[in-house]
Amino acid sequence: MKVSLLLMFVCVFISACQQSDEQDLNGKQVVVTTGATDNAVSAESSSLPTDLIPASMQRAGDAVAGKHALINQPIVSCGIPLSAMKQLDANPLYTFSEREGEAAQLAYNLNLVEDEQGVQIAASNCLTCHAAPLFGELVIGLGNEFLDFTTNASAVVEQSGALVSGESETQAWEKFANRIAAIAPYIQMQTAGVNPANNLTFALMAHRDPQNMQWHEEPLIKPPPQLAPPVSVPPWWRMKKKHAMFWMGEGRGDHASIMMTAAILCADSKQDVQKLDAIAPDIRTYIESIEPPVYPFEIDSTLAQQGKKVFEDTCSACHGTYGEQVSYPNRIVPIDVVGTDPSLIEFAFGDGQAYVEWFNQSLFAELAQVYPSKGYVAPPLDGIWATAPFLHNGSVPTIRALLNSPTRPSLWRHEVTDSASKTQFNQSDLGWNFIDLANNAEASAGVGAAWVYDTRVKGYSNTGHQFGDGLSAAQRDAVIEYLKTL
Repeated sequence: MKVSLLLMFVCVFISACQQSDEQDLNGKQVVVTTGATDNAVSAESSSLPTDLIPASMQRAGDAVAGKHALINQPIVSCGIPLSAMKQLDANPLYTFSEREGEAAQLAYNLNLVEDEQGVQIAASNCLTCHAAPLFGELVIGLGNEFLDFTTNASAVVEQSGALVSGESETQAWEKFANRIAAIAPYIQMQTAGVNPANNLTFALMAHRDPQNMQWHEEPLIKPPPQLAPPVSVPPWWRMKKKHAMFWMGEGRGDHASIMMTAAILCADSKQDVQKLDAIAPDIRTYIESIEPPVYPFEIDSTLAQQGKKVFEDTCSACHGTYGEQVSYPNRIVPIDVVGTDPSLIEFAFGDGQAYVEWFNQSLFAELAQVYPSKGYVAPPLDGIWATAPFLHNGSVPTIRALLNSPTRPSLWRHEVTDSASKTQFNQSDLGWNFIDLANNAEASAGVGAAWVYDTRVKGYSNTGHQFGDGLSAAQRDAVIEYLKTL
């Protein structure tokens, strides 16, 4: 159901504030402890004193309550009326046994909520992007790398309008349809599998007053470009190690506050945001409790031990260490060092400054501030085997190609359009089987354009991260075997 692709924990440019005593949106006292802004650049500053991101104290929460809130509470308060959704998605493949009544029949990425007029609504939750079926089992926290954002999001919503009845249902549908229509031009991707999270956030910000959250039909600031830069969705289980939530080191400070930016599709007042603020710390705590799935195939333990040594000598300075001695540096690698696609950074320091200013004037800035960095965070690699494709834009299909940049395909597609089949997972290369279309004219004939990844498109480049190029073939084999153990 493509309409459920529209809500996620969206990415904004968040950074650290100085140590201070603050109050959250419900008046509770919170101590947010961070260092000064590191390797972060605002409109006023260009100094990069260090590349390590400092820790911030997070609000305490309850993990059990957090999962319950995630799959039951109105994180998003608008959507498609339940009566219409039943006709559109009568037999969802994955549901939650913890739910009761009508909610138990909804797909995992939809919550049953009730609007102010008493209309039952199927509303998106965060799991559309932050959960994925893997080998027939739903894995909460795994970024879904097979979502298709290549079509107009408004089209499906418009179709659902023919299925609603009565004044109250019609009004509920119209509110959702109008919001989606406003942002749809900015979240249509060139390739299936990549995510428009950044552009989605910016499009919503453009229509909202940052201080009172009032929605305006006409944008208050210039909307983002319609060619949305692609991002890959990091797995949630990394959050227990990360000091910043997003690829450029954004998302520092109180993570629960940052997560609430998902509410700005339908939260039209400070009071609406305060309701979300009450459950956000619980959801963050649940996210931190998630563990990665264990590699389900055989591992050569001797080869993996050899790979551990190569990894620690070559990769650990940025990606950390694992096993008995666990470390993670939270390091931003400058763009001129990592060399990966710079489109996110170029926008952040160009027209994106308007969104930096929006955030810093908003309700969400009470416990966080926004400063994008001129680099990308080297992520922790727990459960990396399950997270293909790789780099921040999902441009490299396998770990083996990531470790040997000359072998990366410039035009490629997965052989499958979902992550269901174990036989389609390449155990040798760590990633899903793919076809190199640039070197296979027969395979490229008749291929749907939506599933072709073209690295020549702006934002989709597969350059950079050449740190594995100097390894021998045997060393790459060993590192890949070791990564299966993380």
